[in-house]
Amino acid sequence: MDSKTLSLPRLNQLNPTLESTALKLMEEAGELAQVIGKYRGLSGEQIKMDLEVIKLEIARELLDVAQTAVTMMFVMEEQFGVDIESALQEHHNKLERKGYLSGQPK
Repeated sequence: MDSKTLSLPRLNQLNPTLESTALKLMEEAGELAQVIGKYRGLSGEQIKMDLEVIKLEIARELLDVAQTAVTMMFVMEEQFGVDIESALQEHHNKLERKGYLSGQPK
């Protein structure tokens, strides 16, 4: 099975809180949904963007969501003492148990 690892940085010049980051995460998820909705014509609009442009815009918005989620993990670690490495390992184990990594449910 092919596997990729995505690594996103801790952002500088920010002082995020749990609340501000949660709100930003919802904002970014909304922007992603909006782009997908436009791509699928869910607002009744005709699609006027080139497919390649739409795909790139979806990828950009998705990365904004991912970056904000990573920022929230840093907030949890720095402000609340959450052991991110331990949480990540637990998450990985859960994915394995559910068969998402091995292809076979356990």
